[in-house]
Amino acid sequence: MTRTHAETLEPGDAPDLSFKERAARALADPDLKIAIDRTTRTARQKREAAVAEWPGFSDARDLGRRIKDHVIENLAHYLAEFERNAQASGAVVHYAETAGEACDIVVDICRKAGAKTITRSKSMLGEEIGLPHALDDAGFNRVETDLAEHIVQLAHDRPSHIIWPALHKKREEIAALFRANHKLAPDSDEVPDMVASARRELRGSFLSANVGISGANFLVADTGAICTVTNEGNAELTTTVPRVHIVTAGIEKLVPSLPHAFVLLRLLVRSATGADFTQYTTFHCGPKRDGDRDGPREFHIVLVDNGRAKMIEEGVRDMLRCLRCGACMNHCVVFNEIGGHAYGSVYPGPMGSVMTPIFDGLPASRDLPSACTLNGRCQEVCPVAIPLPAMLRGWREKSWAQGLEPRTQRGMLGMWAFVASRPALYRLGTRIAMKALRLLGRDGWIESLPLASGWTRYRDFPKPAARTFFEQYGPDRK
Repeated sequence: MTRTHAETLEPGDAPDLSFKERAARALADPDLKIAIDRTTRTARQKREAAVAEWPGFSDARDLGRRIKDHVIENLAHYLAEFERNAQASGAVVHYAETAGEACDIVVDICRKAGAKTITRSKSMLGEEIGLPHALDDAGFNRVETDLAEHIVQLAHDRPSHIIWPALHKKREEIAALFRANHKLAPDSDEVPDMVASARRELRGSFLSANVGISGANFLVADTGAICTVTNEGNAELTTTVPRVHIVTAGIEKLVPSLPHAFVLLRLLVRSATGADFTQYTTFHCGPKRDGDRDGPREFHIVLVDNGRAKMIEEGVRDMLRCLRCGACMNHCVVFNEIGGHAYGSVYPGPMGSVMTPIFDGLPASRDLPSACTLNGRCQEVCPVAIPLPAMLRGWREKSWAQGLEPRTQRGMLGMWAFVASRPALYRLGTRIAMKALRLLGRDGWIESLPLASGWTRYRDFPKPAARTFFEQYGPDRK
């Protein structure tokens, strides 16, 4: 039985609050829950149908896992091969160890190109390194060309999902935003009219941009090509019309060859959107050649570490398999209650809870690994079988070992461990607690519960059964 507060709050406007404070604000926002449900429920249904229609999914998933693990084991080799082949195609390859270095490289290229307007296709790596802010601070006219990123930019907001950045916005909010900001407002609040309005608004920027910036879903080592995957075609306009194309990509995006890329593409798309293939899958290999009708005159690839090597050192190397499909957060019971902004980081949900301690340090993000029920659903739906629950438990163990939990929490857990390690005392306490809880229940639910206000503030607690688990399991068992 879910209950919400009347007050509506915007979790994206609270970056300086703690995770618990941001989560509380998100739980108090009834519109946010509606917006999340509309998208993630559809995503789950489509993924389930796509996987069911592909008998070879399990084998492909195992192959995808092995491909990514092989690349991670031989990262130096494939980086050298990719650089060699990319340069042979006419590309300029840059390396950046940190987010700041990556942004400096991109800004420097834009300045040397004399850029005024810069179009940018959606890229989580770009968000991770803070590239939008770096471009704005440098004085460029930055235009986000992905429809959802366009919405986020107009709202001066932050992405809340890695596939659907404007997941937290309802259609009605987006229509109002377009009416307030577009030169030609949409004819109605219907989706086709709003898409047409965005297309009209962005068309001039596509044609006038001096530099186009994209990410890369895959870096193909044996050809030096990069692959982009979109559903709108904005990436192609971003990368082919401007005279300079800049790619920013994490070093873990490498694959040995084109056939390996297609194995992972089939896994990625089904897990992300439930489709067999995306509308636009494009491979870019170097700048425009003699005889080419279109394409950039300069092609730059910025390969970024920014903590990837540290993931190997910290024991979360399996996270480098991640295809950025978003399936883990679509199926996460916590994400579906609080959305992406509550996590306070670029990557929300289970995958973000594993990665953020790498970027921000465990002391600043210890609440994220604890914000998980460990039900294992995220690992079940991951297209490359990343053991997310195990890594989340690993961060919890490190947090405990480093003494990062509050004293009250450590004390309460110590008391629970004392009781739980003594079966007779544990069963006695369970029986007493259940009887007490049943006295608080009304119509099968408990509206208020001491020491559990974090739950009962937003939803009722289910009234427990009359008998404990052990009593129902078997009275003769000890």
